[in-house]
Amino acid sequence: MSIETIYTSAACNRTPDSLDWGQDGLIYFAASHAIAVFDPKYQGSVKIIRTLVGHKARVNTVRVVRAAIECHGSIHLVSGSDDGTCILWNTKQDGAEANPARFVLNGHLKGVTVVDAFVDAAKNLIVATGSVDSSIKLWHCVNESTFECFQTIDLRSGLTFAMKLLSLPRSNATMLAFATDTDVVNLCVRQEENFVQVEQLKGHFDWVRGLDCVQLPDSDDWLLATSSQDTFIRLWRISPRESLQKQKDFEEIRLDEDITIEERTFTVRAVDGSEYHYALSLESVLQGHEGWVYGVHFSLHNSKLHLLSSSIDKSLIAWTPSESGVWVESVRVGEVGGSSLGFYGGKFSPNGKSIIGHGFQGSFHLWHEDDEQRGLWNPGTILGGHFGGVRDLAWDPVGGMYVITLSADQTTRIHAPWNRKGEVTWHEIGRPQVHGYDMQCLTLLSRYRLASAAEEKIIRIFQAPSNFVENFRALCGVASDPEGDAVIESNPMGASVPSLGLSNKAVFDVEQPEPDKRHIKDMYPEHYFSPIALESPPAEETLMQNTLWPEIQKLYGHGNELYAIASSPDGSLIASGCRATSANQAQILLWDTASWRILQHLTAHQLTVTQLAFSPNGQFLLAASRDRTFSVFRREEMAGSFELVMRSDKTKGVHTRIIWCCDWSHDSELFATGSRDGKVVAWIGAEQEQQQGASAAPFVQRSVLELKNESITAVAFGRKKLQDDRYLVAVGLESGVIKLYGLGQWDLLVNISEAHAHHMTVKRLSFRPHEESHQLASCGEDGLVRVYGLKL
Repeated sequence: MSIETIYTSAACNRTPDSLDWGQDGLIYFAASHAIAVFDPKYQGSVKIIRTLVGHKARVNTVRVVRAAIECHGSIHLVSGSDDGTCILWNTKQDGAEANPARFVLNGHLKGVTVVDAFVDAAKNLIVATGSVDSSIKLWHCVNESTFECFQTIDLRSGLTFAMKLLSLPRSNATMLAFATDTDVVNLCVRQEENFVQVEQLKGHFDWVRGLDCVQLPDSDDWLLATSSQDTFIRLWRISPRESLQKQKDFEEIRLDEDITIEERTFTVRAVDGSEYHYALSLESVLQGHEGWVYGVHFSLHNSKLHLLSSSIDKSLIAWTPSESGVWVESVRVGEVGGSSLGFYGGKFSPNGKSIIGHGFQGSFHLWHEDDEQRGLWNPGTILGGHFGGVRDLAWDPVGGMYVITLSADQTTRIHAPWNRKGEVTWHEIGRPQVHGYDMQCLTLLSRYRLASAAEEKIIRIFQAPSNFVENFRALCGVASDPEGDAVIESNPMGASVPSLGLSNKAVFDVEQPEPDKRHIKDMYPEHYFSPIALESPPAEETLMQNTLWPEIQKLYGHGNELYAIASSPDGSLIASGCRATSANQAQILLWDTASWRILQHLTAHQLTVTQLAFSPNGQFLLAASRDRTFSVFRREEMAGSFELVMRSDKTKGVHTRIIWCCDWSHDSELFATGSRDGKVVAWIGAEQEQQQGASAAPFVQRSVLELKNESITAVAFGRKKLQDDRYLVAVGLESGVIKLYGLGQWDLLVNISEAHAHHMTVKRLSFRPHEESHQLASCGEDGLVRVYGLKL
């Protein structure tokens, strides 16, 4: 058996400078504890092609090493994490056995928040790391297997926000520019072995957050850009001088009667003892943003210099110098409306013809310059993902045309294949619910009807609007869709969330003759839906505003926060459970989706029910619980109600820890339970002749898989048998690994490691309900959603 990763969904971490665009055309960004490698030109679209796993906590910063030479084991990438380490990566190295983490730099006492790497004139790699422990450490290579810290700069109580290494012209001395939680930028130059402060850049009125530099074309001068929370960007010029004309700290160059430029000078001593002089002057002050400017990035293309600035005011601005030398705004891009909170960073592509920005909510925004009309920037196709742990997922029950996921980031999202002329890439195409509570569980009643529950006591029911159905059909190439026809004919166009509200309200066609059904627009028009016809996957602002599903019902009945929910195969029943510390709270409620009323209270457990699953034939309901037991309820044909027919023994049962997960086989013949004790147990229906009376258990233990020192957190059966008549079972672990087994004797078929699966707890696994192909969807606490294709 072979396995291919068809789709990976991930959001960028909510930290500045956590994304960089490499010279190889690939984008590297921090995704939870890992680094995702994103190809913006994959088959004419976009795709995350790889994840680099090595850190043990959130990755804060990612920086591509821009060097013309290969050095020290081909290090191409540097990252810093909350685990206090900096990792140097060889991203060219691939393969299951290859470890791309070339060096791990340990030394900081707290998280690393900013890094930079630079190849100096002697072709040695120097790495600078800034940490929350109020220090900056400088590292260099001692030998092929060791990187060591050769200097620590103590900031006393300061925090480093930005850092840049560069080589001064003529002397080839290495300069370190860094900004801390002050309005000053410090300049240090390496003299002999250590860095010594030579100057400070003063002029900002608030913390400096962004820093970048570039050598001017056909010149020895360097241009340094600094951006600040004071909304200004300042450009500083560093120029070599033959000698110090005046023996004082600075000289004033008079431009006219009213304007003077302050030019400061400093001297650097080279290795051979000779002295080199440099002048430092303020080149320009750029004002265009209305909020904090988190990042700046230079790009040199077509022999022209460009500067990109990213701000929390929801805009990215590209600046260029005019013929007179004055820097002017050449293009401004960004979000219009919406409830997002602006940009944490932005980068030019290596050729300068594309811009990517990453936002506060982990989203990406991509623009490409028009080849025919210069200066015109068009939005590009992009991908995205959850910026919180993904707790549940479900396939479209009619053929598995999409996967819907639910997360602690308070959203539900629909991921689907974009089908165009035979080329297929997966994207997020809808966001049915944007909530005010962390989401917990969901189930699909039909292709276009969703039930979800958050950390509140209500189950909310959503119905897809007609505009979503039209776009879903167009993007995914859906032909036969009777339910969709009914939705288009009778349902509202879309939905919106009113100010200070949690419920998605239906928005009808503007030509709707019944005024009582129209939405009354108030003073916040940007919150409201407008119908769109999509020809490509929607951008972030479109997802946030125009793909919501109207809420059609609320179900009240539980006394605590919801934890588990499931629906019967025909969508006529919903079973739900909440957080519980007693038998009364742990009751499972059974709802009728025709009347939205409670049909039954099912009692079996003492603590929270962790997962619920109806058998595919609709005859059984399986429940797993924190009380180390599971229960099976059978539907009585005459009464139509469910009756408890089996409950495992708490003290003598095979499971000795919390049972986290359970699932049924496609033919309803057996089910599996997975527990924190590392055991997955398969249970099979007992033959009638083996039962001794009505009290005998309808299911008996068939086989046990035991994984030492592991915790089983997700289990799923394939939707058809393997060619050798065995069941296919996927098992997810707390470590993030996914294992695929052939169930006769639990034969391991495929082991999906953390780099290709998850680097945190696997929360849910589910196979696509499609008999022609085996596809597996997974989600985890790391915020990743993956879809795998299996070749048997």
